[in-house]
Amino acid sequence: MRGRIEDGQPVTLGHVDPAVVEAGDVVLVRWRGGFLLHLVKEATVDRLLIGNNVGRVNGWASRRAVVGRVVRVHPLGR
Repeated sequence: MRGRIEDGQPVTLGHVDPAVVEAGDVVLVRWRGGFLLHLVKEATVDRLLIGNNVGRVNGWASRRAVVGRVVRVHPLGR
């Protein structure tokens, strides 16, 4: 998420209905046995294409995998 959220930068997550997540949102998703905080690049009825802010695409995640949406990005060092 470099450029939008830096490595180690604190964020606040909020509850979100996965059905309303759209392209441009930053979400925490369950991904391959772990969790990823990523940008939603594209959204369909049942899936989200997730990637980072500099062009990389990780792949499709189910909307059911959404844990929360970023509601605030805090300054580094606080």
